[in-house]
Amino acid sequence: MDLSKIYKKRDEWVHKGQFGTLLVVAGCRDLTGSPIFNAMAALRAGCDLVMVVSPERSADVAASYSPDILTSPLPGDFLRNEHIPTITSLAEESTAVVIGGGLGRSEEIFAVIRQILGKIEKPVVIDAEALRALGSHLEVISGKSAILTPHANEMLALSGQKVGENLETRKKVAQEFAKKFKTTLLLKGHVDVVASGDKVYLNQTGSPLMTKGGFGDTLAGICGGLLARGIEPFETACAAAYINGKAGELACREKGEAVLASDIFDFIPKVISR
Repeated sequence: MDLSKIYKKRDEWVHKGQFGTLLVVAGCRDLTGSPIFNAMAALRAGCDLVMVVSPERSADVAASYSPDILTSPLPGDFLRNEHIPTITSLAEESTAVVIGGGLGRSEEIFAVIRQILGKIEKPVVIDAEALRALGSHLEVISGKSAILTPHANEMLALSGQKVGENLETRKKVAQEFAKKFKTTLLLKGHVDVVASGDKVYLNQTGSPLMTKGGFGDTLAGICGGLLARGIEPFETACAAAYINGKAGELACREKGEAVLASDIFDFIPKVISR
């Protein structure tokens, strides 16, 4: 993977925000890690500013984790209808959006997620609970510049199709879905399959040790960071899969079974600098 097309030499007179402003819609009272993984991975991937909009406890945990993360706390414990105007207003001020991680899985939350997706006009990474919220409502993403990042179970929720370990089957399902809904799909697995139109890319970076919670969130964050920088969705998904997997490999080589998803933050810069 040649990352030099994405990470070009910067002009000396660039300014803050020129390399992306990302909005992360993630987290709830009980699930506070996803916004941090999203935000820190995006920042490490070169996004200038990341704003986390999240229910109060989740936003406070993110703010206390790092001063680099901007936060907009929402009243309450979970996403609600009254939060939609705040989120859509923040999305208008951003260059890309990541939505889904740790939002919760109730039907009420899913309905709010669909409303938010319907109103967002910026490029968007749809992950985790947002994928489950889409389910049979895929008309919501029609015409959007979007990257969907499902694993096998989320792919089943999206398409009704089971994908096992057969790579040819995975390619076929991913390509058919991406073509049908005119979107970019990043089907996660031992080999990631990225599909968009007639284009398909297989990413083989990664490690079997990357089963700890959070490695999917870091992938979504890198996707969001690159989208926010103005990289088109297919190229973003390919590069993000490579960066996340290779940084994970380096972290696993050093930490072994003790590896944590947060360890990847120190290795993303090493992959990019190569």
